[in-house]
Amino acid sequence: MVKQLYHVPPKRRRFIRRKHSVNRPPTPDAAEDQGKELTLQEIINIKLIESGEKERLMELLRERLIDCGWKDEMKALCRAYIKKKGRNNVTVDDLVHLITPKGRASIPDSVKAELLQRIRTFLMSAAL
Repeated sequence: MVKQLYHVPPKRRRFIRRKHSVNRPPTPDAAEDQGKELTLQEIINIKLIESGEKERLMELLRERLIDCGWKDEMKALCRAYIKKKGRNNVTVDDLVHLITPKGRASIPDSVKAELLQRIRTFLMSAAL
């Protein structure tokens, strides 16, 4: 993916290469999507986004993870890893690979259950 820098004067414009997000795959081409039917998961995701419920669920998740101390635990793990390896020897990708499995495994069951219940309630009201 190439993006042009527009704040540079026209004579000095350069093209730079930006890496794709770590958390999100690149958007597929529209031509690829035309021949394919949507899965139930994709339909649910679209409904969540269109209704604004996905953003509300994300905010609820953020609040619950902060309340239970999960965010502080993850921050402490990152700091310990950085201290161990040295500040200049650690990349964001290193931290993501270290934290992701531990972070997912340490989310409290009560938070997962509350989120799941909210999703079920949404699906019942949306009559999917």
